[in-house]
Amino acid sequence: MRHTLPLTPQFYVTAPQPCPYLEGRMERKLFTALQGENAGALNDSLSAQGFRRSQNVLYRPSCADCASCLSARIDVAAFTASRSQRRTIARNTGLERRATSPWATEDQYELFRRYLDSRHADGGMADMDVFEFAAMVEETPIRSRVIEYVDIESRDLVGVCLTDVLGDGLSMVYSFYTPDRPKDGLGNYIILDHIEIARNAGLPYVYLGYWVPGSQKMGYKAKFSGLEIYMGGQWQKLQDPDQFEPAQHPLSNDPIAEQVANIALPDMAHKRR
Repeated sequence: MRHTLPLTPQFYVTAPQPCPYLEGRMERKLFTALQGENAGALNDSLSAQGFRRSQNVLYRPSCADCASCLSARIDVAAFTASRSQRRTIARNTGLERRATSPWATEDQYELFRRYLDSRHADGGMADMDVFEFAAMVEETPIRSRVIEYVDIESRDLVGVCLTDVLGDGLSMVYSFYTPDRPKDGLGNYIILDHIEIARNAGLPYVYLGYWVPGSQKMGYKAKFSGLEIYMGGQWQKLQDPDQFEPAQHPLSNDPIAEQVANIALPDMAHKRR
């Protein structure tokens, strides 16, 4: 018997678990599989509606009583580097960028482990072994790249970003870097360099993942000019992050059925041979 994938994506909801960003809150995600010949179109469409990719899954926060996690992207045309960001660029002129296929290496994993042990030792990824790391990098059904940053003099690998190429921009799926250069601002530099890559490629946006007002872990994203957040079913320019009031009320979110019904899907039909 021949089995085919459903033309319409099926959406599911995870069980509630402790939120990694806001203490005392529970998180829940709405997700669907990313697979088949229409994976690229689905990823483009749902990324533009606040979804993120993790391997072959697309997900978006769908918490029962909180709407603080907001998808964020930078409008490349509206971005202007601040004085601090220009200094960050200057401090990292000794780095060389290398774009490769999504293939995991031992050097990447060693750097990944040092980054986690230094910055996120108690996070959800702290126990990832080399095989899980390889799956994170290599299991992608869409056009993805690994952007490496290498010290020109020492040839040491100092930064890595797993990046998806969307129809309207670059999506920074996950980045990590050496903890040995705390003054260089490598995390911010990788974002700044992706803005430059997108600009040179004529792509209008750089997707950063989620901005969570009130979370110190995510506060750095609000320092980039041209930042937009996905809220109320549309992208909106973030005006003053210090004055932003996140929605933290049980009535802030629509029921799951309504959320799914309001998701715009690409034309998933394909010609049969």
